[in-house]
Amino acid sequence: MKIKSEFDIQFHIPKQTPIVAVLHVHPSVESRLLSADTLTVEHIVAVEERLEPIPLQVSQYIDSFGNRCSRFVAPEGAVRLSGSNVMEASETPDPQGEGLAQIPIEDLPDEALQFLLASRYCQVDEFGAIAAELFGSTKPGWERAAIIRDWVHDKVAFNYKAARSTKTAMDVFTERVGVCRDFQHLAITLTRALNIPARYVTGYLGDIRVPYAGPGDFSAWYQVWLAGQWWNMDARHHTPRLGRIPMAFGRDAADVAITTSFGLAELTHFHVESNEVDCDGRPVPLPTSTDPSAASPITLQ
Repeated sequence: MKIKSEFDIQFHIPKQTPIVAVLHVHPSVESRLLSADTLTVEHIVAVEERLEPIPLQVSQYIDSFGNRCSRFVAPEGAVRLSGSNVMEASETPDPQGEGLAQIPIEDLPDEALQFLLASRYCQVDEFGAIAAELFGSTKPGWERAAIIRDWVHDKVAFNYKAARSTKTAMDVFTERVGVCRDFQHLAITLTRALNIPARYVTGYLGDIRVPYAGPGDFSAWYQVWLAGQWWNMDARHHTPRLGRIPMAFGRDAADVAITTSFGLAELTHFHVESNEVDCDGRPVPLPTSTDPSAASPITLQ
């Protein structure tokens, strides 16, 4: 399966401002690229009654989580970030690790330990008693992780209007409403509180072989560490899905912001698409109703 992803993000910059962007696919999946993974940053200026894009200098680095980051200085005025890529993706939905046991903390790899701790949006230290009361009687391991995921899916309502940058897992637990990142923050926090490492993921998750769900956006999900590897979990789309393309991993959304501006940056345009394409690069038509075979879980035997 081939998936084409693209974005066009524009800002009005009142004053020259340094910006860091996380808009490339994660280095761990670069081997699946079928095209260049482009990022173009432009200053849009008026020249003789027409708009002309002037490319800006961009440098890259790998952060402490292994994410590919881009940095540049945005001048005053209109700035556009755009890019695209084509990826080879699996024809099967998210594998499911049913029956996997929980790994004792003392046996976890060093790099997994940070994903048990409290972070900006995930107040693990405040959820110990809550998690124990709700899920302490469940079987440790995959069963417990999946029950937490499904509980958050059932208890939290999705509403774009409920989004705010300061919303924490405790806010989501109290208000029971949010956007995709809020679902994941609450599920991550409850999972960590019961000693299963969980990390936040941002990336593309388009309408791949499922009915159209509305305008595109970057998506969020999370992963849990079991049996020596990370497994995809998604408290909003809790049915296994096709076409996840990770861009960045972190403790929570604070570590993987799509753009971080060190000054004011007013968003003026936002467009994201991620679609399955045929061999000629044309979008593959979507079904009008959910195909049960596309949502069937793949179970580890």
